Amino acid sequence: MAHESIDNQVTRRTMIGGAAALAASALIPGKLFSQEQTAESTKPNSVINGVRIGCITYSYRGFAQSAEDTLKCLTSNGLSETELMDGPIADYTGINFRRGRRRRTGQEAPEETPTETVTPEDREKQLAKCKELRKMFNDAGVNIHIQKCPFGRTTEEIDFNFQIAKALGCKAITTERNDRLATQLAPFAEKHKIWVAFHNHTKNYPELDKVDPLMEIGDYIGFNFDIGHYVAGTGKSPIPVLEKYHDKIISLHLKDRTSDGGNVMWGSGRTPIKEVLQLLKKEKWPIYADIELEYRVPEGSDSVKEVARCFEYCKEGLA
Repeated sequence: MAHESIDNQVTRRTMIGGAAALAASALIPGKLFSQEQTAESTKPNSVINGVRIGCITYSYRGFAQSAEDTLKCLTSNGLSETELMDGPIADYTGINFRRGRRRRTGQEAPEETPTETVTPEDREKQLAKCKELRKMFNDAGVNIHIQKCPFGRTTEEIDFNFQIAKALGCKAITTERNDRLATQLAPFAEKHKIWVAFHNHTKNYPELDKVDPLMEIGDYIGFNFDIGHYVAGTGKSPIPVLEKYHDKIISLHLKDRTSDGGNVMWGSGRTPIKEVLQLLKKEKWPIYADIELEYRVPEGSDSVKEVARCFEYCKEGLA
């Protein structure tokens, strides 16, 4: 099926700027902490016409640090789905996620500092805390469909990351695209029946003229498809990618970008967010559609208000 260039599909409008105004977590409005938000009658539901709208918690960076505050942001926004970053997970469970230096090849290099010794008993306690975290989110009406925690280098660390995903109730783990890493992770993904969804940027997006090499690595290797990065990197519609790889796309990152790479308020860039959501609605593909707030927060606003703005945009697109 032929598709027009994105330039012909979406009218480019003026970029709405604004100074960054990320509030500290201590300044989160008190109403976010109301116990009433966990009541059954006020549980969030962000499944709109069958499309599961969520939010990657990176969107609340600089605003909510703890797992509890992150959850309150999600419920305040009415979101019942989330891709949970490692910060709130580490804060709640005490897990120390190691991040190695990266060589130019994209492979992790050995850390120069000594690593702590973690016993099997420690791991059991950490997994128990993950289950507590899952229950806290689920009781508030939020499903953790994906976790994004960095993979370690050892077999034990990699395997433990999949155990974390299971304890949190996740379908997948997301990470940055790295085809060599995919080969390393594929056996673990198959063992645990947990997907690894690789995130694209502007220069490592899924291939259309042939089968993408990632798709030949394993049954549980897939995409976390960032439609904004795709538009910024190619100038083309992401819809053909969805049509080709929908059975291997676990989730989307929703954002609006311009041809020069800018992240802008939704509706002022060139990403066909509403058209993509309508496609998910029409085809009933079980793909999570996660808001990722990356444009600068306008003065006088905050990330919770801007995520709410994005969510309203999704509702309008699915009406």
